Order: sequence, then structure tokens, then C-alpha cells
Amino acid sequence: MRRKIYDQLKLWKQESNGRTAILIDGARRVGKSYIVQQFAQNEYRSALIVDFGSAPTSIKQLFDNYIDDLDTLFLNLTTYYHVQLHPRQSVVVFDEVQECPRARAAIKYLVADGRYDYIETGSLTSLRRNVKNIIIPSEEQHLKMYPMDFEEFLWASGNEQMMDTIAHCFHLRKPLGQLLHRKAMDLFRQYLIVGGMPQAVAEYVHSRSFEQVDKVKRTILDLYRTDIYKYAEGYEAKVADIFDEIPAQLQKHEKKFSLAALKPGARFRDYENAFLWLREAMIVYTCHNTTAPNIGLRLNRDTTTLKCYMADTGLLISLAFDENGLLNNDIYAKLLLDKLEINQGMIAENVVAQMLQTAGHTLYFYSKASPVADDRMEIDFLIRKPTPTNRHNISPIEVKSGARYTTSSLNKLMKKFGPYLATPYIIHSGDLRIDEPICYLPYYMTPLL
Repeated sequence: MRRKIYDQLKLWKQESNGRTAILIDGARRVGKSYIVQQFAQNEYRSALIVDFGSAPTSIKQLFDNYIDDLDTLFLNLTTYYHVQLHPRQSVVVFDEVQECPRARAAIKYLVADGRYDYIETGSLTSLRRNVKNIIIPSEEQHLKMYPMDFEEFLWASGNEQMMDTIAHCFHLRKPLGQLLHRKAMDLFRQYLIVGGMPQAVAEYVHSRSFEQVDKVKRTILDLYRTDIYKYAEGYEAKVADIFDEIPAQLQKHEKKFSLAALKPGARFRDYENAFLWLREAMIVYTCHNTTAPNIGLRLNRDTTTLKCYMADTGLLISLAFDENGLLNNDIYAKLLLDKLEINQGMIAENVVAQMLQTAGHTLYFYSKASPVADDRMEIDFLIRKPTPTNRHNISPIEVKSGARYTTSSLNKLMKKFGPYLATPYIIHSGDLRIDEPICYLPYYMTPLL
């Protein structure tokens, strides 16, 4: 599987030259171990890979006993793993480093020693239980890894040209045209259904069976549930309740997460740690309401009002139809043809949130309830220009799932906050078109924003 993070690792290796280690953080089964092993094997003379998920206790204890005697530490590691290390030509990989916090703390001394490069991978690396009694090394760079994006899905499917064509048309603000747009949407719906978890993508490329893909996705969902009850100490039930409630909350017209659905009279502070756990695990993305669509989105954030999206839309689809077990190909075919009898706004908005997050945006929305009709509006997302200016910094985004829709909320926002706003976008299933001041984009162009 070709992944964009590989090039980021090459850049780190070149620029760091041993002065920092790099930690790749991501959800379980997102492909961290695979890509790091490929990178280590391709870019170094030799690689010593320590998987702390399966390493014996005696290996973990080396980092307690020999941190002040690195020669003995390396002697033990190279002997156990049958690997010869070469100064400045080898890399040491700590896989699932959250299972051995002392090894993570040792990065400070290992980097200072300077003999080798160091790559760490992990999930839940910032949770209290995984950093207890250690000092997080300042020599550690962080890199987040997400599920495969649409372009990576196209690469895995053997399509190298489509995203280049899409990007070319996006930058020229020109439509693809009927033939290419239909092809791009067909491929995008496949991505929507399969999702971006590498095992699911590999299964789809191999079998072209949505039923087989669904089995893979449900295995991952079961793994997430197991992790919740294993690691969300003290609030396992709350985390599990939120996790299972996500599809129902996104199915609503207003997709703000209602805690009353979990427990009558529930307050946000009772569930705050549960949301935090899911976000830190990178199983979900949270999107907060901002009280004013200006450059200070974070300053105006309402922390108690949020929407909760699944980090992978393919997993959301399997989670949403969980009550009858495996989805059969008939249901997937209806999804593929956009003919399933459900409000597909849930799926459309989730995949846009996923693409925006992966592209580096922090997720915000704007919602205001008011008895005055002109003040009552709901905007799905707000994104900020990369380089702020005196005015017009925030682009509002509305996601539309059907062929018929209105832009009333967007029109009200532009009327009220015009000086704050840059280009407003409607993201829909149609081709690109400009209807000043609104730019209408097809779903597959979202990553280019």
C-alpha cells in the first residue's frame, strides 16, 4: 500500500539526521506498523524492530536496567532479535511503544547517543496510563496517521491519474465534464463504502466483494470495542455508549450530539473524558460549535456543543447497520447507486469531516438557535485560510447529499458576517460550478481545500 506518510518520513530522516526521533500516532489498524517496516527496510542498511505488543517482559525490563549503559542495552537487543546495527545507517523501531513507557522515556538518551535513528509507533500515546511516571522526551517529533485518503485508495486500486486530473480542474475552477465526473463519483462511492482502513482496502482490491470487506470492517469495530473495555479505565461504559450512538446522532437533521440520548439529564462534564478518550484513540473526530465565524475560531469555541464523526466512513457504514450482522451485497449496491432508503446526509457529512481532518483542518461548525428567522442558521463546517488577512478569512462549508437542496443558512451567514467570510462552498454530488459568490464542489475535491 502506497501511503503519503512515507514521503513525510523521508523528509524527517533527511532534515533530522538523527537529532530527533519520530512518533507516529494513529488508530489501531490504520497501517502504522506496515508503513514503518517498509520504510525501515527500504531506507536503511538494517532495522531492529521491537514490537512491544508481543515483546517478552525481559525485553521491556532492559529499559529499566540499562538506560545508563547503552552498549549493554544494544548488545541485548541485537542478540535477541538477530540484527546487526550500523552507526548512522540503521534504525531502531519501537512498535506499539505505549506498551512500554520506559522505552519511550529512553528516547532522550538514545537520541543524544546519536548512533542510530529512532521511529516509534503507537495508539493512545497521550493517555494518562501510558505516560504515567515518565517524562515525555522533547526530542520526539509527532506525526499523525489517518486512514487512507481518496487518492491513496485510487493508488491501491491501480488508478494513478484520476486525482491529478481532479486537482488540475480544481485549481482552474473548471468542471471535469460529464464523463469524467461520473467516473470520479463511481470511484468515490466505492471509497465511501470501503473506507480507508488498509485491510479493508486490500480485501476490496483482492476480492471486489463488499461482503468480504464488511467482515474485515466488523473485525476492526470489534477490536475497538475490546480496546474500550480494556483501556478506558473508569468510564468504559460511557465511551462504549457514545461509540454505539454515533450513527443515530449523525442521522438527525441537526447532527449535534445530544447527551440526553445516552441518559436523561446527562451533562457534558459527565462525559467529557469519554469523548476525549475516543478522540485520543483517533477513533472519532469531534467538531465544536464556534459562536462567531471569525479568525478566532478556537477563541469562540463552545466546548460543550459538538458533533462526533467516525474517523473512517467505511467503519461508520458497518456500525450503522450493525443490528442485522453482516451487510449483504444488495445493500452495498444500493449505497453504490445512491438508492438506499435512508438519509444519506449522515454518510456525506462524515466523509467530508474525515477528508477535512486528514487534510489538516481543525473541525468547527456554526449553529445558532433563535426565534428570529434571519438569525437562525446551521453551517456544517468552517475552515480558515492558511494565511490570515485583515478580512475574509473563514470559508463556510455546507454538505448536501441529495439533488435538491436550499442554501438558506449559507445565505443568512453571508448576509450577517460578509466581512469575515472567504469563498463559501457547497459540497455536493454534482460537478464543479461557480455561482458567485458560492463555489459548488464535488465530494472528491474536498481534500484540495
